[in-house]
Amino acid sequence: MSSSAPLFETIEPDEPEYEQRTSAPGTINPPPPTQSGGPRPTQMASSPEDAESGIAGILRQSAHPLVLSFLYFFRIAAITVYILCGFFISNYVLSSVIVVVLLAMDFWNCRNVAGRRLVGLRYWNQVDDDGESYWVFESRDPSRPANPIDSKMFWIAVYTFPLLWLALLIVSLLKFNLSFVPIVVLALVFNVTNAVGFTYADRDAKQKWANNLASSGWNMGMGGLGGQILTGVVKNSVGRVFG
Repeated sequence: MSSSAPLFETIEPDEPEYEQRTSAPGTINPPPPTQSGGPRPTQMASSPEDAESGIAGILRQSAHPLVLSFLYFFRIAAITVYILCGFFISNYVLSSVIVVVLLAMDFWNCRNVAGRRLVGLRYWNQVDDDGESYWVFESRDPSRPANPIDSKMFWIAVYTFPLLWLALLIVSLLKFNLSFVPIVVLALVFNVTNAVGFTYADRDAKQKWANNLASSGWNMGMGGLGGQILTGVVKNSVGRVFG
């Protein structure tokens, strides 16, 4: 089950300067001209120092650089501590606690903060009065699109890190290092849960967009056969791509 209305108040839009440069969903206006009247020239990196390895450029283009940084920080920190804990920490319990805490912080941050700010999506599992549980999905108004950099980096993190943990699980099994298998399984549960939850939330948001587009055809006087054709085409197209 999904919610019927987007979260206008709890899912925030991107930063004002990004929204001012966005005139339509997915369309970014060119930067303002220089004092001479012409457009700003495209600056190409002429040295490794100018390129800055791409990280600084991504953060500059991001509408929420702090949120994006914490998303990758928790995920990279959990894997790094798991791999290097045997070299620097001899206490198995302490290293396990550190990894589990980082995984829990990453799970909470991704589900409640990063997904809401970077791509305008949120999900949770709710139990009704009859004891039945169901998924609830909420999305931001599609007229306020997410920053392309934020969206791309978010989905890379959501889908890449479960694969990394899966590879670590295979390595642990091949090396018969069974003491760390429970930690890797817990990491897979957290990461796969977020991947599945946000995938369905994104699919639900696109389905809502398709329904709203089809309904707008009726409101614009496209009733009758034309409205039915538009409704069927939009719904079938979205269902074929995201179903």
